Amino acid sequence: MTFATASAVDSEQSERTGRTPARTGRTPARAGTGVGRPGFAWAAPAAVFFGLFAIVPLGMLVVLSFASWNGLGEPEFAGLDNWSKLLDDPVMLESLWLSVLLTLLGVVVQTPVSILLGVWAAGRQRNRAVLAAIYFVPLLLSITAVSVLWRAVLDPNFGVPSQAEWLFGDGNLLGKQATAIGVLVFVATWQFTPLHTLIYQGAARAIPQVLYQAAEIDGAGRVRQFIHITLPQLRNSIITSVILMVVGGLTTFDTVLILTQGGPGTDTTISAYYMYQKAFKSFDFGTGAAIALLLVVVATVISLIMVRLSGYDKMRSTQEGV
Repeated sequence: MTFATASAVDSEQSERTGRTPARTGRTPARAGTGVGRPGFAWAAPAAVFFGLFAIVPLGMLVVLSFASWNGLGEPEFAGLDNWSKLLDDPVMLESLWLSVLLTLLGVVVQTPVSILLGVWAAGRQRNRAVLAAIYFVPLLLSITAVSVLWRAVLDPNFGVPSQAEWLFGDGNLLGKQATAIGVLVFVATWQFTPLHTLIYQGAARAIPQVLYQAAEIDGAGRVRQFIHITLPQLRNSIITSVILMVVGGLTTFDTVLILTQGGPGTDTTISAYYMYQKAFKSFDFGTGAAIALLLVVVATVISLIMVRLSGYDKMRSTQEGV
């Protein structure tokens, strides 16, 4: 018996008896499916996996941040020594600022490029599909492979800069802070813009065509349609994309390790790379754990602020899930 039939029977019985059918407390099945909402058991495997590989390591990180340990023997309780050292460490404060700066530059550069490319790629012409497929190739490569590739391309002795001195000067783009930061932003944009483009492509294709048809009747051109229809309809996708950029930007490590190694000097030493230096080069795992925990806190706080200010927590789907 389907849900619709059962509802009709209940209504008929209530009319004959004059009583309202008792509520069972169970979520009714969706019409035509014969099934209700899945219980907690469906989420149990994911919850166990998350607990073992996220919550437990995070708890161990918290404990280690209050300990002194060089990787050998047993960690010794150090109280707030690791945290006090970080507060007095100018490199740590600079690394936090550089992490935020790289993240902001990534958002400012990648967001408009991703939106424009995503909306363009939402067209169904064959040539667009081919070009979009080629454009998504960097997304298939690992961060390490991309970093090694661009380090070779930008090599001042054998790379592109050595062949275009009129444009790059001495060609040592990684030898100055401004150009080194520019290279890091460019490489991240080159690799990760396709991911965000894919998000906007799917969102743009979901926009009802009737909105554009009505706008054409009112005499609105493509620019006005983009500003007044496309961008508002992409609002939720923009929020999602920016949050991904922020979290990814604050935890960037591989690119800095391979391209600049924090140099010149400490000019590109972001917090994630500084954590690596403290833990795996200086064997000060307690301080490294404190830096990692601080990064987690900063990324979480920024993400929560964005969620609250953007209204992301109030977003609702137009269709209820199972």
